[in-house]
Amino acid sequence: MIRDLRRYARQTNARLLAGFILLLYVVGIGLIWIIYGREAAILGAVCLLGGLMPLLLIAAALWVIDLVVKKANDE
Repeated sequence: MIRDLRRYARQTNARLLAGFILLLYVVGIGLIWIIYGREAAILGAVCLLGGLMPLLLIAAALWVIDLVVKKANDE
């Protein structure tokens, strides 16, 4: 059995990030819905999505750069 600690760390980080985003949306939007109502929860979801977009764009750009570098190193 071979242990790939880098792969394990990558998986753990991805799961932690996914859990954080899920918790943020479910708990955050749920609390807004309970306290302020449906319309405020919809606006809260739009605002959270808008705030998350720059982070997703940066992550996507870094992922593409990583792919290009790995491809260049293989050749």
